[in-house]
Amino acid sequence: MRPTRTHWAAITAVVLALLFAGAATVASAGGGEDARSRPPIPTATSADAGFARDMAVHHQQAVEMSFIVRDRTQDDEVRRLAYDIANTQANQRGMMLGWLDLWGLPKVSADSEPMAWTQNDEHGAHSGHSGGHQAKDGSLMPGMATNADLARLGKASGKQAEIEYLQLMISHHNGGITMAEGCVKLCTVDTERSLAQGMVDAQRSEVDLMVDLLRKRGAEART
Repeated sequence: MRPTRTHWAAITAVVLALLFAGAATVASAGGGEDARSRPPIPTATSADAGFARDMAVHHQQAVEMSFIVRDRTQDDEVRRLAYDIANTQANQRGMMLGWLDLWGLPKVSADSEPMAWTQNDEHGAHSGHSGGHQAKDGSLMPGMATNADLARLGKASGKQAEIEYLQLMISHHNGGITMAEGCVKLCTVDTERSLAQGMVDAQRSEVDLMVDLLRKRGAEART
């Protein structure tokens, strides 16, 4: 079933609820309860912090691509999808950056490459191997578009812009799903893991929708 605007409004409400829950959890750590019962604050090298930093960057590109296609097509269906993705991922990005602020951690790590947090074991210790996904032409993490991809999208219009956007966003979502699944496995903050699982579920649904939209335009997702 195709997601409706009411469906996305509900997702946004859940996202905001998770944000407030996360803020309340961290704020309670400063209260008078026994220190032994307080959840530990994530460290700068933890999966929790690494996922928040990397996914904030990943989401920012999705927002950017969505704004580009909004101005390159008049198709209501694609523009509505782009708006929903931009709105949802901007909200989630704000949440993750807010957590980093609450934890007193930098939003950009100068000590590790993107995706290094995926090399942490189940106890949060780093394996010693680089998890960096720095690729050619600006693609930093799984599924991210390259500089050339963004330039091509920015030059396209109409049906071609729609196809470019849908193909790029399917890859982007699939990469984001992989990252979110990593957080579900490695992150220790319950609200963050809940958000990551929500990303997995929502983005899989959007991928199905985008594959259908591509077929209507005589195109397929890139392998």
